[in-house]
Amino acid sequence: MGIFRGTGGTGDATTDAVASQVGTDASTASTKANEAASSATDAANSATAAASSASGASTSSTNASTSATNAANSATASASSATASASSATAAASSATAAASSATDVSSTLASSALKANNLSDLANAGTARSNLGLGTVATTAASAYATAAQGSTADAALAASAVSTFGGTLVDDANAAAARTTLGLGTAATTASSAYATAAQGTKADSALQSNSTLNADNMTTGTLSGGTY
Repeated sequence: MGIFRGTGGTGDATTDAVASQVGTDASTASTKANEAASSATDAANSATAAASSASGASTSSTNASTSATNAANSATASASSATASASSATAAASSATAAASSATDVSSTLASSALKANNLSDLANAGTARSNLGLGTVATTAASAYATAAQGSTADAALAASAVSTFGGTLVDDANAAAARTTLGLGTAATTASSAYATAAQGTKADSALQSNSTLNADNMTTGTLSGGTY
């Protein structure tokens, strides 16, 4: 019975013509088997690498998703901060407006107020101010227009200027008694006592009166009493 031995065709087991070919084919088959095993190993390694890559890709995807979530949260927080900042800016603007309005009100109040340093010179109407203080018309007249305590207890008891004569006026304005005596034309006798002068009983005038050193005689004596006696 013939046996197939590869390229050499059929023959029996003892045919030497194809023996070397069989060996070659066996070696080729072994090489192919090794190559197939190596390819299988490479395929397995590639599969493992692919699985690792897939796992890495999944991790990267997860990380990317986490980063995206964090970025979204940050954006939301930024938006909230921006909104809060805008609200604060609006409140600040409102406060500034209120402060400006208050400053304007204060300025207006000051402009319409009386200042201490002006000593009432900035009053809108002095007459109205006097009325508010309860002052009468006498407040705007000079003190010289009224009687003093020395002239009378009240104005109607004082001597009116119209009642004083021109001469009386020259006497009233004298500074002292000596000046007044001069105005009246009085001599020095005006300031001496009456006891220093002769009386009418002693003589019509001083030089005809009986002097203390006179000698008594018929010319200078009349009926009367002298030292308790009659003469």
